[in-house]
Amino acid sequence: MTHDIKSPVGHNRESRLFYQSRSRRPLIDRAEGVYMWDVDGKRYIDASSGAMVSNIGHSDPRVIAAMNAQLEKASFAYRLHFENDAAENLAWRLAERAPGDLERVFFVSGGSEAVESCIKLARQYALAKGQAQRTKIISRFPSYHGSTLGALALTGYTPMHAPFAPMMVDQPKIPAPTCYLDRDDLSDHDRGIKYANMLEAEIIKQGPETVLGFIMEPVGGAATGALVAPDSYYGRIREICDQYGILLIYDEVMTGAGRTGKYFACEHWGITPDILAVSKGLAAGYAPLGAMIAPDRIVGPVLDHGGFIHGYTYAGNPLACAAGNAVLDVIDEDGLLENAAASGAALKAELSKLSDEFTMIGDVRGKGLLLAVELVKDRTSMEPIDPKHMAAARLVDIAYDKGLIIYWRRTRGGYRGDHVMVCPPMTIKPEQFDDILVPLRAALVELQDELATAGAFS
Repeated sequence: MTHDIKSPVGHNRESRLFYQSRSRRPLIDRAEGVYMWDVDGKRYIDASSGAMVSNIGHSDPRVIAAMNAQLEKASFAYRLHFENDAAENLAWRLAERAPGDLERVFFVSGGSEAVESCIKLARQYALAKGQAQRTKIISRFPSYHGSTLGALALTGYTPMHAPFAPMMVDQPKIPAPTCYLDRDDLSDHDRGIKYANMLEAEIIKQGPETVLGFIMEPVGGAATGALVAPDSYYGRIREICDQYGILLIYDEVMTGAGRTGKYFACEHWGITPDILAVSKGLAAGYAPLGAMIAPDRIVGPVLDHGGFIHGYTYAGNPLACAAGNAVLDVIDEDGLLENAAASGAALKAELSKLSDEFTMIGDVRGKGLLLAVELVKDRTSMEPIDPKHMAAARLVDIAYDKGLIIYWRRTRGGYRGDHVMVCPPMTIKPEQFDDILVPLRAALVELQDELATAGAFS
């Protein structure tokens, strides 16, 4: 030991934890609804729901009570030894909410695990059908699908992908439908078709007989900042997958569980994917929980072909599933799907007003309460701000100091472009908007002044 370990009291002690960097944040004291407090009593509004997780807000007593009730019965039951009511009930309820024939549920602990499960189910289905040559899953660039090596191979976010590329079987990519950057004479409908047809071109390039599936976020997450494609895109993608016999996988890790105003975002376009991944808002931060949902036409052949070769220790954990059931109850009882749609539209309108004042706001986009603001050097050309200024990261830090929590990422593949995500819990009310908008506006003023002084706009 080179130094003493300080007593675990107080919030300024040295930490033994490490994550992405050496930066530190205040110690959390408590959280309630859309607000959080540190141990010094400072209040923050959680305008990103953590990492777009806390969909029903913090510390809901109904969820806590349901988890306590489950703890008093059994905190853990391994899936190979016992079934449990919490998992069985939640599986039935998810199957009832899922579109089309999505009726079989496989529980996991998080989004990366959910996507990894989708990959493995798709591959084992191909093997069960005698199509061993199908090994490729096409995804989009930019995109984010998780941090495990399998999910990372699908992810189109260069800084996260590049260090591990030699360790992975890289998967083919097509451009994400970033129509807001296009400067052509096409209609939105035709742009959607144009981007969707890029999938067909890639399938043909790879060889249709080798392609296993296509994975997409129905509304982009952190990699593209709440990107919504033209309506025409979704149906055309479904047609192409059907035409070439490949599986359409929807990554609804972030969009699922109500954030866009529907329980699953695919409902906005009437699309039934072949396999669906969901997590984050499924248990809304009360416990680690995610799920893969698939039809029996896929699950059945896999189970009959030697079983599903995959699993996690905490799959179907009764405590996590009890939280998931309680979160579903809160969503229904409090009308949170409807509130996400209405409050999301109203908040998006307010964010759009900021672009009248700040020319560095190039785009405001999203659906429901999955919203993002993109920052640019020039709004006409959509030229990004020089990456050296770390504009979005700086905005997040300035806002944090003002008691506003938002979330940033690079927009254009990871190295360039800036956006911040504004995604408060689905419980947010219009009368609470000023707690977001006032500090956000002040942070934008401060950032704009800093960037102008640094010559970022010249």
